[in-house]
Amino acid sequence: MQEISNTPNEQDVLIKLQDVYKIYQMGDSEVHALDGVSLEIRRGEFVAIVGQSGSGKSTCMNIIGCLDVPTSGKYYLNGVDVSTMKDDEQAQIRNKMLGFIFQQYNLIPKLNLCENVELPLLYAGVPPAERQRRAMASLARVGLEEKAQNLPSQLSGGQQQRVSIARALAGDPPVILADEPTGALDSHTGREVLSFLQKLHHGGNTIVLITHDNSIARQAQRIVRLADGKIIYDGAADRPEAVVSAFEMPEEVMPETAEEAV
Repeated sequence: MQEISNTPNEQDVLIKLQDVYKIYQMGDSEVHALDGVSLEIRRGEFVAIVGQSGSGKSTCMNIIGCLDVPTSGKYYLNGVDVSTMKDDEQAQIRNKMLGFIFQQYNLIPKLNLCENVELPLLYAGVPPAERQRRAMASLARVGLEEKAQNLPSQLSGGQQQRVSIARALAGDPPVILADEPTGALDSHTGREVLSFLQKLHHGGNTIVLITHDNSIARQAQRIVRLADGKIIYDGAADRPEAVVSAFEMPEEVMPETAEEAV
């Protein structure tokens, strides 16, 4: 597996979170969904952001996906500070830079597959003929061009997820954000989806995978593990500590001295 450098060149950094906090007011209490997160993701990396419910991984995804803004701190996407942009400005960035794959597919039931894949291109103002050409090319990439006129309800769950992948690819975005993409699938179909994400990665896309599942996270090149809004591990996915952090180890395997911890 490719070794991860801790000091990527600035020009290679596509996603950069700098001391990001996201704080929600819950009655008289403050909840720090993200608590000073700093993170850099290089072009072409396959990164899994991992954590249990309440760890902050979904909030992190929403900020990376320009679906939310930090309470404080900076977020740079392709060198542009998007953390203070207005909603319409962030929408333009989303259309150009980001493709989304969701756990529940988020397909429009009344639209056929081609029309579903065309949606992000419609929002981006792409002319109709070009929209259809790109949509059909994306469906061909996932092996569903022959079902372009079918409705989502006529497909299996795995096929629907492939349509959502085609939709994410239609605008040729440099970043693919996959939020628990195998969560609604059986294990066999889930492996197929992960294999396709690997192909996208090898083709040059930057993949950010959000998951709570260690075995799925292992398919990535690098793992970023969150707990209580903080990063507790950031490194290669093939290291033992990538999936079992010190915070989660049972006491009998915790190192007792500094020497044992090295």
